[in-house]
Amino acid sequence: MKRRSFLQSAVAVSAAGAVGNSSLANAAPLAEGNAGFTTSFSDAFAIDDNVVTFRTDAVTRPVNAMVVADTHLFTDDQRGEPYREFSGRMAKAYNQTTHFKTRQPTTPEQSFQAVVERANSQKVDLLALVGDIFSFPSEAAIDWVSEQLDGVTMPWLYVAGNHDWHYEGMEGSLQDLRSDWIEQRLKKLYQGNDPLMAAYDIHGIRFLAIDNSNYEVLPEQLEFFREQLRSGMPLVLLVHIPLYIPGRPMGFGCGHPEWGAETDRNFKIERRPKWPASGHTQATFDFHREVFQSDSNQLLGVFAGHTHRQSVDVVNGIPQFVTNANATGAFMDVRFVPNA
Repeated sequence: MKRRSFLQSAVAVSAAGAVGNSSLANAAPLAEGNAGFTTSFSDAFAIDDNVVTFRTDAVTRPVNAMVVADTHLFTDDQRGEPYREFSGRMAKAYNQTTHFKTRQPTTPEQSFQAVVERANSQKVDLLALVGDIFSFPSEAAIDWVSEQLDGVTMPWLYVAGNHDWHYEGMEGSLQDLRSDWIEQRLKKLYQGNDPLMAAYDIHGIRFLAIDNSNYEVLPEQLEFFREQLRSGMPLVLLVHIPLYIPGRPMGFGCGHPEWGAETDRNFKIERRPKWPASGHTQATFDFHREVFQSDSNQLLGVFAGHTHRQSVDVVNGIPQFVTNANATGAFMDVRFVPNA
């Protein structure tokens, strides 16, 4: 599937079916900048069920990553008692699910344990957790995940989703609530890195974790992305909420031109502030535009969650992959193999 063969517009591709502790101290240190580097890193990619494969000059040996999103863990204990009025709905949302492949009953805990075990057994190079690992910021669930990650044998990273830090009905702006609960509960999952934007080098590929869990991108995150482009490194972008694709619904909302108060259908049930009447910030629109105007030979792809439905779209040669929900056992295998 040659990138240059795609039309210079959005192309929606059906992806049949769903995808079936060490800290990042184990990852390679960030490489020095290499602005102006124009080698074609990747000429082709393919998707087969839940497996994405890139052929690329960026690697000299196969590099494997697992992308996991939307586990929606709900475990809580007595520490959560003062917050029951804010966690009640989501605490009952995913107690039991149906496994995406076997169609047998499963649970978020079983699903998360399975991906950790698989990551270890397959000796993957990176485990990427891209948001909504939790249904609300339960101390018990966060502690449990930390214990699971203590046993992994590869680097891992975490970027928040909109539920990870959200207690429904709690007063405050989304940006303030995100900052508060990252600081109070989620901070240890970032392993000392900036929660809103961080870069991780894994065997020649730079993975960018950018938090857009309130549907917006901050000016400093936009500048961070620009700096990574200037580095000349081969890049993979990890976000929780997919970037808007023409023809996709409002759920693909980061950068959607109609996103705002008039199109916000879920603010009541989620008991959160309504999206702003002014719509997206200019930084969010600029980020969306600059991602899909990037050199497709450098930005290999975008990976997201949030929709609970696997999909792939291509804009200007840059593919965006969305993984199905890990609450159902799903994940996405991402493989980078050297060009022959």
